[in-house]
Amino acid sequence: MSLISVVLTLIVVGVVLWLINTYIPMQGTIKKILNFVVVAAVIIWLLYGFGVLNNSGGIRMPQVK
Repeated sequence: MSLISVVLTLIVVGVVLWLINTYIPMQGTIKKILNFVVVAAVIIWLLYGFGVLNNSGGIRMPQVK
């Protein structure tokens, strides 16, 4: 996993999350839940991508080149 792909992915996820939070009207609690889920998914993706967590289960992560 190259550093450029990680940075680009984080930028895209951040911009999409900002657009959703800004332009889609939602209750505050739904926004908090959405933000938490997205941040948790990105953190787990990064941990798998850098090898901190191993693929011990049946879930396979696509390899980013």
